[in-house]
Amino acid sequence: MPESRIRRKSAYTAPTAKGGPAKPNGRLFVPTMVGLLLAGLAWIVAYYITRGDYPIPNFGNKNLVVGFGILLVGFGMTTRWR
Repeated sequence: MPESRIRRKSAYTAPTAKGGPAKPNGRLFVPTMVGLLLAGLAWIVAYYITRGDYPIPNFGNKNLVVGFGILLVGFGMTTRWR
């Protein structure tokens, strides 16, 4: 009966983790994040209260897109908060 070949490679070992602990955010990160969340909310509320005349007149339903866009940027910042 034929013999099996001998392995010439060693077993796989995972690489060690490089780098240190995550750095904290800057001093203005949280106020900017909260400001964007509140600005997006204020934009949408102003759009509904004024029946589409403000914050930018004749911009139509795109005011909702702008408001939600600002909110999404603020929400995206919350995922990076340390």
